[in-house]
Order: sequence, then structure tokens, then C-alpha cells
Amino acid sequence: MNELRGEGIIEGAPSARIESDPQQRRIMADKPLETRQIADHGVVGDLHTVALVGADGTIDWCCLPRFDSPSIFAALLDEEKGGFFRIQPTEEVRGRQMYFPDSNILLTRFLHSDGVGELLDFMPIVSDKPGEHPGSHTIVRRVTVVRGRLTFRLDCQPRFDYGRAEHRTRILRGDALFASDHMVVGLQSPVDLARHDRGARAEFTLNAGETVHFLLRHVASEDVDEALEHPPDPEVLLRETLAFWRNWISRSNYRGRWREMVHRSALLLKLLAYSPTGATVAAPTTSLPEEIGGTRNWDYRFSWIRDSAFTLYGLLRIGFTEEAGRYMDFLNDRILEVDRDGSLQPLYGIDGRSDLEEEELPHLSGYRGSKPVRIGNGAAGQFQLDVYGELMDSVYLYNKYGQPIGYDTWNQLVRMLNWVCDHWQEPDDGIWEVRGGRHHFVYSKMLAWVALDRGLRLAAKRSFPAPHERWTTARDRIYREVMDKGWNEEIGAFTQSYGSDALDASLLLMPLVLFISPRDPRMLSTLDRIMERLVSDSLVYRYRSGKAASDGVSGSEGTFCLCSFWLVEAMTRAGRLEEARLTFEKMLSYANPLGLYSEQIAPTGDQLGNFPQAFTHMALISAAYNLDRALGDMP
Repeated sequence: MNELRGEGIIEGAPSARIESDPQQRRIMADKPLETRQIADHGVVGDLHTVALVGADGTIDWCCLPRFDSPSIFAALLDEEKGGFFRIQPTEEVRGRQMYFPDSNILLTRFLHSDGVGELLDFMPIVSDKPGEHPGSHTIVRRVTVVRGRLTFRLDCQPRFDYGRAEHRTRILRGDALFASDHMVVGLQSPVDLARHDRGARAEFTLNAGETVHFLLRHVASEDVDEALEHPPDPEVLLRETLAFWRNWISRSNYRGRWREMVHRSALLLKLLAYSPTGATVAAPTTSLPEEIGGTRNWDYRFSWIRDSAFTLYGLLRIGFTEEAGRYMDFLNDRILEVDRDGSLQPLYGIDGRSDLEEEELPHLSGYRGSKPVRIGNGAAGQFQLDVYGELMDSVYLYNKYGQPIGYDTWNQLVRMLNWVCDHWQEPDDGIWEVRGGRHHFVYSKMLAWVALDRGLRLAAKRSFPAPHERWTTARDRIYREVMDKGWNEEIGAFTQSYGSDALDASLLLMPLVLFISPRDPRMLSTLDRIMERLVSDSLVYRYRSGKAASDGVSGSEGTFCLCSFWLVEAMTRAGRLEEARLTFEKMLSYANPLGLYSEQIAPTGDQLGNFPQAFTHMALISAAYNLDRALGDMP
């Protein structure tokens, strides 16, 4: 770690390798972040948290030590106050990113006439197994020149607690220690670091074949020996991390078309799983906007019950039964904790906590001026009837393809389903978590039907004691009511809510949850109307504002990626295979160069919303699996 160090460095003194006048040459490090797109990122992680790495070599989002911890780098939300960790050439270069095959190890390549440099980023996997040392949360950054000669600048500017907490910076024997009152990180460097602003900076030159490693480590205290001494061998960490990811993805049984995209989605879902509990975050970011400059900015660093059925289905379909089991453990804990009346909340913290109070951070300017920046999520307090269906579908699938559920879990499910019988006729806030008042959403009623249907199927399959007559009566009443009140004869489609003339893309799931045949005339007509009014090329709006129920939030939004993959599945099941295949292929073109998706796509093709989004990648896996199976041996 000392091959490029200077001598005689004391705490806080400048390094001899730093230029006396950094303005003498044009450098990328001084370019603003405001031109960077959401999609211009890769993601690395250790199954506890992740870091977003821009194509220019900047880590501009990272929360330590967990997904839902306060940020240490958040320049993506505020360049001046958020903090960042940048390594890039001092000359203007072109950046390109790729993953090492079958891994979550990210390679950023810098292309210049004078040379080609490579920045490799990864986080060693933190073990949660009993008896194994958990290790520290570490970001390893390896810089290599593969051709010519390049000079690089490193600038590490942490800002703790979303930029709200002050911290101390110490330069010790060329390394750096950053400490707030509640967190400490150490930056181990083979080149001497110097204090710059509230962080550390260095400049170094590499010739072809030369490599240096930088390790940013989350530590428990300001103890220098713990923070900066005895660094792990980064090449050993690289080999171990690469072996972990390749061993994991080798368990996939998917051999169909689009294998690379399916495996990238699976690797991303694994990356977004919180290892201690098995919970999957919806996305690892907060407040990336649904409209540039708008207010539709939400915190997605939590686990939604809604995602559970799709997660389990996708993982089980391609062979990851262990991961499905870990997520089922998380869901089972939530089932055993249901309120006394049998009700659930729509989302929970990754550790199972239920208090997710929403808060605004007015000191942050937001991504490209999109305010407010929010942490926490008020949707945790909403009434969303559909979550009971999604949960029961998860339990049913896991009992069928994973492991049989236990009796205690069943007793809690009975309480929950009895609660559904008592409350299914009430309006709710719906799958899209509207904040403009409750309605009788058709999707919500349909998922209440799913809850009771799966409960009856499970009771019959396992011979569990259950109030069969009560559940059957309620289930059949829901079905008839949806067919009566949810169908709009004038439009020729099922609509968003009772009495509405608005279409809703969530109803593409009607055949997927087995509520209706995919070739039932009503479903085919609904599919046609959705394609006419909500689809722009392959992009699908979840609904059109103005006709739909007010969601209580100003501004507009993009198209929803997951709705496009739902459209692919609906067309596949309806037998419209050529349309489904073309739509799927077009959607693949909207991924970023690494195969990652955010929540939404703008009309311009830019990605919007929190990134990368698990729900989108779950839907991609499901659509690819079913479309490939339907195509069979077709060329």
C-alpha cells in the first residue's frame, strides 16, 4: 500500500504530489454533476448497502452501513452539500461502464488518445453467518492503466447524515480518517492524501501496467489501528467477491432467450436483498424524481409487501429457492406480527420496523432541482387492500414450490383473511398509493379475491382448518361485484375504479393472478383499450392524469417500466406473441448500458425515478420466462 507514497507527511500537511495550481489544466473533476443522468450509473454492494458509481468515476450515492442509513455520499441529490468520492483522469475522457461477466463487480473505462485507464469498483460481501466475522463495509476502488500514461485525481468529500452532521478530517501517514459523532470511515491510499475542503485529495500518474488500490472502510471507532492499519489484500478480496457472484448466478436454471438480461436482473435483485433479514428494498435511493423539477420524489429504501409475490415468483422460476426462502422468512415474521385485528401495513423497514415516518430535507436542493428530498415514506400508514392478495399469493407459491408453511403461520393467516372478509367492501388508497382520497379500486378488489382464493386453495391442499363457507361466500361476492361494477360497457374495458372511465395498467395483471382467462372477451377488449390509450410505442403509462382518480400530488410523471413488462405478459398469455416479442425487445433498449432500469421512462427515453428499481427487474424476469416458454422452438 506504500509503493507511491511521499515521505515526511504530517497530519493535515499538503502532499508534494498535488499540483500547486490545479486550474492550470482542464480537468473533469471540476465539471458539475447537473448534466449526469440517472441512468449514467452502475451499482455495487455487499448485501447490506450499495454505492452508485457514475460513468465519470464518481460515487455520488452511498448510505452506510445499511440501505436505509443516512447517506455519506449524496451528490446525486445536492452537488454542494451531498458529498462524493471521485476518481477520474485529469484530462477530458470518454467513460464507458461494464460489469465483469456474471458478477456485480463494476468496471469504468476511461478512453483517451494518450491512454486507456480502468476504474474497478466492488464491495466485498459481508457475512451474516453465525461464527463468521461480519467484516467491515468496504468499497474497493482499483485504478489501472492498460495503455499509455494517464494522470488521475482523487477527491473524497464525505458528508454525513444527508449533509446535516459535521465531521472531523485527519490525514495520518498519508491515509485519511473522517469521523462524525455517529460514524467513522477510513480511506486507505497508496498515494499520499492531503486535506482539501472537508475531505481529502490526491493526484497520481500511472503508466501502462501499473495498478493502485483505494479502500474506503466503515469502522466502529476513531481508533487509528482499527481504521487504517492492516488493510486486507484487495486482490484477495477481488477474487473472493468474483467467486461469490459467479457461484451464486451459476445456480440459475434459466437457459432461454435473453439470458444475459435475466441474469443481470437476478444479480440486481440479489444485490438489493438485505442479507440479515432477507428483505428486498424497492430501490436503494430516495427522491430521484418522477418529473425533473417536480415534487413526486419518494424514499424507496424499504420493503413493500406488494413486491413479495413478484419477487418470490421470479426467484422460484429461475431456481433461486434459497433466496425465496430468505424473503419468505421476512414475510413470515410480518405475518406473525399482524395487528390484533389481523391487518397489515403496505411496507416495512428492511429490519421489519413499522415506523417509517416521512420527513423532508429542505437543505438539499434535490436531483436537478427536484424538491423536496424525502426520507421515510408516509405510504406505510395507508390502507392498501391489495397487499393481502399479494401476500397470500406469496405464501401459496412458496408452500407449493418451496417449503410447507407452519401451523402458527396458518393461524395468523386465518385471522388476516377473516379481516379481509370484514373490510373488502371499503375504499382504499390503492396500488399506486394515491394521496387524494380513497376509492373502490378494481385492482384492490381483485387482489382481495386473490387473498381469499389462495387461502381456500392452501387450506384444501394442506387440509388446514378454515372457515371455508365464509371465505367462499366473500370470494364469490367480490368476483361478481368486480365483473358488475368494475366493467365499463361503454368503454369496453375494466376501469380503474367503480364508476370510472379511466383505464389503469394494473389491470393487465388480471389474467396473471388467474382472476380471468387471458382470452376472455372482456380481457381482450381491456387489453385493446389499454394499448390504445395508455401505451406509447412499448412504453406504458400506469394511468392518464385527469381522468383517473386524483393522486393528490402535483405535476406529471413518466411511463412505468414494470407496466410495460406486464403488457408483455398479458399479450403473451393472449397469444399475441409477435407483438409481445417486439414490445419486449423494445423495452430492453431502454435499459442503461449495464442493463439496469429505474422506475420510469420519460418520453425522451431518459430514466426517471429511483434507481435501480427491483420491481422493474422482477417484472422483466417474469415476462422473459413466460414469453420464452410460449415461443418454444420458434425462431
